[in-house]
Amino acid sequence: MKPRAKVGGEIGLRIVVTDPVPGVRLMMQSGRTDLVPPTSASAAEVCFDCAVRVVELDDGTPNFLGAFTHGPPSARFLYINAGRQAGEANTCWDRRAKIPLGAITMAQVHDALGEDCALVVRINGRAKDGGPVCATVKLPEGAWRVARRSRVRSNRGSEQ
Repeated sequence: MKPRAKVGGEIGLRIVVTDPVPGVRLMMQSGRTDLVPPTSASAAEVCFDCAVRVVELDDGTPNFLGAFTHGPPSARFLYINAGRQAGEANTCWDRRAKIPLGAITMAQVHDALGEDCALVVRINGRAKDGGPVCATVKLPEGAWRVARRSRVRSNRGSEQ
């Protein structure tokens, strides 16, 4: 029997890609094919913001829902696409990085439910080969942090 979900809410997520590869387009994936541009970008970092729905399962774990989330309920993630995967035709790069949501706790979700808060994670924008980050990003413990988002603009998926 499937565990019943408890009522949750909507939270903001921000992914900060530090030290991105110059000249390589990065986009966040929404749904199967939609690409969402960064909310801000500089030579030092590229930021993506989105909102996701969260429900608490009976076992106390969060289940993330919406157009930006991918994967099975027990292993949800976000995609950051690079090069061809981000709609850039004239590049040798064709990559996609999975940003896991599994380390986010319900306590963090409850803290982030406020209007002026979001969960933020910072990832290195380069893979070991010097190209854009790809594959499943290994996040250190405590990588997701609750932060004020007074300057965070949120992308909302049409199917959230």
